[in-house]
Amino acid sequence: MKDNSLRTGIKIWMLILLILTQSCNQECEDILCFTPPSPFLFELVDESSRENLFTNQTFDPKDILIINLDDQSHIDFSFIDEDEYNIVQINTIGWETETVNYAIQISSESIFELYVNAQRLSGTCCNYTEYKEIRIQNVAYELDKMSGVYTILIP
Repeated sequence: MKDNSLRTGIKIWMLILLILTQSCNQECEDILCFTPPSPFLFELVDESSRENLFTNQTFDPKDILIINLDDQSHIDFSFIDEDEYNIVQINTIGWETETVNYAIQISSESIFELYVNAQRLSGTCCNYTEYKEIRIQNVAYELDKMSGVYTILIP
């Protein structure tokens, strides 16, 4: 008798788990979910004039190099030059939980260092990135919270 009631109890719990699992899947079924991490955008400007240093040709985009300080590897980036809006964009941070420490160089001269502690998290239906800590070192900067662009002030 105990064996039958045990089997019945297990079947009931399996049925409940199946229903709960199905309802979770249905909850997320209609949600299109692709949440890439936010890119890091940098505009390098003259500290006093606020002129973009690529636009005024002080710097050449061909001379940009981003180095991983932990292993000296080169990091991929994009240079966006539209309508004299010249910015450096790094898209590789935050696709996974990681800590990065990069040096941004122009013509082999270190302009600033970027430290990021990124954590990739799972939400109810989607994965997303949370930046635990972001530090820009060895230079003054401003962050435009609306656009997400860091303005790097070069003396």
